[in-house]
Amino acid sequence: MLTRRSMLLASAAAATLPAGLPTGLLAPGAAAQTPPNVLVFAKQIDDIISLDPQEAFEYTASEIAGNVYQKLVTTPNSDPSKIEGELAEKWEASGDNKTFTFTLKDGPKFASGKPVTAEDVAFSLTRAVAMNKPPAFIINQFGFTKDNAAERIRATGPKTLVLTTAEPTSLSFLLYCLSAAVGSVVEKATVMSHAQKDDKGGDDWGNGWLKQNSAGSGSFAVRQWKASESVVLEANPHSDAAPKVRRIIMRHMADPSAQLLGLQKGDVDIARNLVADQIKQVQSDPKFSVQSARKASLMYLSLNQKNPNLAKPEVRQAIKLALDYEGIQKNIVPTTYAVHQAFLPAGLPGAVTDLPFKQNIAEAKALLAKAGLPNGFEVSFDYASAAPSSDIAQAVQANLAAIGIRLSMLPGEMRAVITKTRARQHDIAMLRWGSDYFDPNSNAEAYSINLDNSDNAKNRTIAWRASWEIPELSARAIAAREETDSEKRTQMYEDLQRDHQKVSPFVIMLQEIEVAVSRAGVTGFDMGPMNDRHSYTNITKA
Repeated sequence: MLTRRSMLLASAAAATLPAGLPTGLLAPGAAAQTPPNVLVFAKQIDDIISLDPQEAFEYTASEIAGNVYQKLVTTPNSDPSKIEGELAEKWEASGDNKTFTFTLKDGPKFASGKPVTAEDVAFSLTRAVAMNKPPAFIINQFGFTKDNAAERIRATGPKTLVLTTAEPTSLSFLLYCLSAAVGSVVEKATVMSHAQKDDKGGDDWGNGWLKQNSAGSGSFAVRQWKASESVVLEANPHSDAAPKVRRIIMRHMADPSAQLLGLQKGDVDIARNLVADQIKQVQSDPKFSVQSARKASLMYLSLNQKNPNLAKPEVRQAIKLALDYEGIQKNIVPTTYAVHQAFLPAGLPGAVTDLPFKQNIAEAKALLAKAGLPNGFEVSFDYASAAPSSDIAQAVQANLAAIGIRLSMLPGEMRAVITKTRARQHDIAMLRWGSDYFDPNSNAEAYSINLDNSDNAKNRTIAWRASWEIPELSARAIAAREETDSEKRTQMYEDLQRDHQKVSPFVIMLQEIEVAVSRAGVTGFDMGPMNDRHSYTNITKA
């Protein structure tokens, strides 16, 4: 049911559009239609912190990167286990599996019109290593450092790139990692023309500028980003994959009811965050079409081990046994999430799909008593304020209250929640994590490797963010990554997940099933298992 509040939110969201856009988009109460060459998404985009592809590590920013930039290689949504060349035409490994040579295609051009060169690729990968932003560990793990990058990441010709890893490396694993958004290729000349000096006399690698701009060779270029308001993309006139629409507009609408209203009034072409009852409402309506994709994306609770109560193993397990997973899924997110309790999402090789945790209040209370906390305790809880996260958070609050754990609720914009957990300043936080590439190590490294628990650690994985020091589990995750026997490797990941469930400070609850609802005649939105695989290139409007 659309309330007066929902209608006001829809009207308020419309007012956030950038100046100079078609006036028909500014009146959600009118029976307007979006212009033929403009595609309007309604989406919760308050997770964006930066649009720099070597820094961005959030859902929406990664999705934008996938449409603004190209990488050496990628994976098709029809078969995400398969590697395809995007900028690279071919590649080969040396006999010792330490030197990898890539030959670039002819044709790809940046939005500036200049061709993509191997020097641009070398710069982009070196930039990721040197800046050492959140996604850098995906590249750093091959032994690249700021000091050795110039030697180990080299353009040996206009179309030839050579990478030299510290240790023998599986070619397929390297390619999967290079397919992650952090491997996006930026135009060196444009980015460095905007570099700013820092306090130590070095430069910022153009990071300050690239946070809100772009320098890519993808189908689109960034025109404008206003935090928690809108993102505008323009077609790249030099793209080798020319998009069917000229402009993409993402409007931030936190309230799903506002998204539905915008869709019904014609001010929105595709709504991205409708909840279960709204999806059911439009499924049988010929004016709309519904598409869904299972994503390699998990919703979980992070229990910071700096909190002495949460650091107790019995407390961690008590929390896992207090939650009503099936009730949350069935009553709040029946069409957009499935219950899942292991760190590898279903669909990835080696994923464990059995569900060892079911709500058991008596056993959870007994574990708290064993931990010396028979009367429970109070702890803060950070979560995104938009639905359905807010509804799930309330359910978590009620479930934990039943065993005596009292949550001090701290709702906020998703970027604020993410920033707080990256600084290890949370107690309990509810977050989402999406795999970066289609290999088990993507999540195993994030959830199970923390080799340096100091505040200035180089690789700041999810395990690090939770202050979880785990040398033995880290060694096992590294061994699984390096195992060459595929069957043995799969078994190692299965064993790792089951042991992880028993001891980790992560309460993995749900796996996302993303649903997009489009107006009739809007087709071609290609949804993938990872955020940067969502493609706008072939979207058309009848």
